[in-house]
Amino acid sequence: MRAVIQRVSEARAVVAGNVAGQVGPGLCVLLGIGKEDTEAIAGRLVHKIKDLRIFEDDQGKMNRSVTDVRGEILVVSQFTLYGDCTRGNRPSFTDAAPASQAERLYGFFVDRLRALGLRVSTGQFQAKMAVSLTNDGPVTFILEA
Repeated sequence: MRAVIQRVSEARAVVAGNVAGQVGPGLCVLLGIGKEDTEAIAGRLVHKIKDLRIFEDDQGKMNRSVTDVRGEILVVSQFTLYGDCTRGNRPSFTDAAPASQAERLYGFFVDRLRALGLRVSTGQFQAKMAVSLTNDGPVTFILEA
């Protein structure tokens, strides 16, 4: 599982002109699911994101988590995170999970975040989306589980 995590002031995912999900201050998580991923891997990544201290404390140090700041999370499925561009000029997606597996794990990932008390919005799985955000910092991390 791969995630690009951005600390945001706001973020939204729009599908066919309609807002599918939006958040205020918090995180935008672009989530890629690989064919070898499992619920156990998704669970570990959920806890890593929940506990990742990337928000500033009163001294300006990155010492607070999304939970500490009561932030929201927008989760957007993005299979292109598994695009392999090492050979040729056209990405290969052979390491990405098939749609049925990816959708199940995407749902599991979102449900686990919500079960931990986090406010989570989502894009729409397998839809063409316009994702916009205001990166706060900018602060961006790439996690792989």
